Amino acid sequence: MPDPTIRDRDDVIVKITTTGLCGSDLHLYEVLGAFLDPGDILGHEPMGIVEEVGPDVTSLKPGDRVVIPFNISCGSCFMCDQGLQSQCETTQVHEHGTGASLFGYTKLYGQVPGGQAQYLRVPFGNSLPIRVPAGPPDDRFVYLSDVLPTAWQAVEYAAVPQGGSVAVLGLGPIGDMSCRIAAHRGAGTVIGIDLVPERLARARRRGVHTLDLQQYGDGLADAVRALTGGRGPDAVIDAVGMEAHGSRIAAAAQGITTLLPDALAAAVMKRAGIDRLSALHTAIDLVRRGGTISVSGVYGGAADPLPLLTMFDKQLTLPMGQANVRRWVDDILPLLTDGDPLGVEDFATHRMPLEQAPDAYEMFQKKQDGAVKVLFTP
Repeated sequence: MPDPTIRDRDDVIVKITTTGLCGSDLHLYEVLGAFLDPGDILGHEPMGIVEEVGPDVTSLKPGDRVVIPFNISCGSCFMCDQGLQSQCETTQVHEHGTGASLFGYTKLYGQVPGGQAQYLRVPFGNSLPIRVPAGPPDDRFVYLSDVLPTAWQAVEYAAVPQGGSVAVLGLGPIGDMSCRIAAHRGAGTVIGIDLVPERLARARRRGVHTLDLQQYGDGLADAVRALTGGRGPDAVIDAVGMEAHGSRIAAAAQGITTLLPDALAAAVMKRAGIDRLSALHTAIDLVRRGGTISVSGVYGGAADPLPLLTMFDKQLTLPMGQANVRRWVDDILPLLTDGDPLGVEDFATHRMPLEQAPDAYEMFQKKQDGAVKVLFTP
């Protein structure tokens, strides 16, 4: 692909120094592949050095170090003013009825070239990029693009009371970081649930009470209640989303869509698609009555059945949605410049050249070699 160039007067061109592989990228690798076109550039977790600025850019200059949020927000519309940058009215994709455009995320979200590349064109150069200080390694800041604000919002939406309890389903990057943030913000009991031994061990080393889903099986709810006074946790964070284990029918339905022509598969996903909902059903079962389920795992089905009788009877609160990156930056940035309480510098399990991205996608999708977080160096 050709290198990007300045297109609008407030664009900036960023030379990428580090860019991440996200669990959401795996949805494109499998379920949402029908929305991809040849030539699409993936990736939405980049940072780097400003190479060039448009004539209207006054807040940045070449040489500045920046992190790029994954949602493309103008910073001045009604939704951005509400702190809902993921719903930016300037970049909403009306053709598909979706929220703000995203870097590297197919036609569904604007088909904007992404950050798994050597260079990236970034619009709204005066308000969108996050300027960070020179000096510390990229690993200190790159997660501001997605992982940190997504996990921060998951914990914020969970509304865990001080000294309260939270169970986190899925200990991939978002679930792992949600555990760290929940503990940092004063949760008394943090329970991490997964079925990958390396991920469980990684969370356990940071003081999380871990439960192996394969070990507990149908007894998981009893084990969680035993840790939370018999009633269940105050909140559950679903950091798994649409590709949960244990939903054979939905998995088969998703698999069938990958065999259809892209146009037909896309239509099926938008009108009749269903997700693997085992994680969400588990969350509904685990959380105490009157509790909160914070959904940060991505769901994409249009015809998902939900146990509304149980949800209504338990009087649950269910906030969800893409992270509003810019909303949380001021809360998070001090934790990255004053020590490293969240352990971001050793958060990545793999750092690889961008040329090895195909191998990294396969490794991450199959949960091989202890892969939790992969960073690419272009």
